[in-house]
Amino acid sequence: MKEIVAVSNFNTFFEMLSALPDDTACRLYLEQILWNGIPTCPICQCKEHYKLTTKGEFKGQYKCKDCKKRYTVAIGTIFEGSHIPYRKWFIAIFLFQAHKKGISSLQLHRDLGLTQKTCWFMLHRIRKVMGVTDEEAQMDGTVQLDESFVGGKNKNRHHDKKVPHSQGRAFIDKTPVLGMLQQPVKEVIERPHKVIPGKIVKETIYHKTAVVKCKVVPNTQGETLKPIINKHVKDGSIVVSDEWMAYHGLNAKYDHRVIDHRAKQYVDQAGNTTNDLEGFWTWLKRSNMGIYHVMSRKHLQAYANENAFRYNNFRLKDKPRFDLTLQQSNTPRLTYKQLIGKK
Repeated sequence: MKEIVAVSNFNTFFEMLSALPDDTACRLYLEQILWNGIPTCPICQCKEHYKLTTKGEFKGQYKCKDCKKRYTVAIGTIFEGSHIPYRKWFIAIFLFQAHKKGISSLQLHRDLGLTQKTCWFMLHRIRKVMGVTDEEAQMDGTVQLDESFVGGKNKNRHHDKKVPHSQGRAFIDKTPVLGMLQQPVKEVIERPHKVIPGKIVKETIYHKTAVVKCKVVPNTQGETLKPIINKHVKDGSIVVSDEWMAYHGLNAKYDHRVIDHRAKQYVDQAGNTTNDLEGFWTWLKRSNMGIYHVMSRKHLQAYANENAFRYNNFRLKDKPRFDLTLQQSNTPRLTYKQLIGKK
């Protein structure tokens, strides 16, 4: 008889702790999310299996009837090879995706009772899951373009840490990131109030939500930015950018509209703007200043993907976003050697 657990009904972090009180409940929940409750061999996709017990106790290990390989739900996911209990993983994932600016490894170390190094590694594994996107899917409609430089201001650094000749767009101590934001498609309708009779309210209906993609780039020259834009933005789309010279020539493939920030223009007469993307940059930089303090060039793409995931799914409540993170967890795990750059 297969152990099948219905998807637990919880909305908040407190309710999750009650709904998933131990590792067995968390494992069954993960099996429900990834396998729909039916164990599936990750090697041959066979659903016929044996349950294996250890000293008469079943701990979630199966044996495929076809290829005879042993497996668990953790195989092929970010949980593979980890000795950290499922429940601590679930707590880390829920807190990480729920906090708008993220959570630091030091804070997670205090919350979970694990070492800071372990928590840092866990968070980077989760960031890899958040970075899973369809690279072949192109943006269309109206797409905002902008580049930003991530790194602290030189004037805020301690005297012995100031960087000589550092300016706003200096590559010495800052890293450029290209942002592309597909504007949402929405309309405002009037409808009767759901509770108060006779009252009419306005409601915004989203036919397509905003989608943002970020790419860490070595520089902000046209020869660097344009191939990325051509790959991710569908031909014929409307692209809106500022007056930066790297965007010159985009009108060959797109309907290119320029917002002249030097002239203090932020919205043109047709309503074109890059303000939505500027708003995303505040998410990324507040995350840098308030939580992480340092985003190294080596790991900046992971931090950008993390913030893009939250931005793209911010209309979801915490539980659906938590479930989405678990659904994407069946991606090859990040090893510690890969993380720190050792072959």
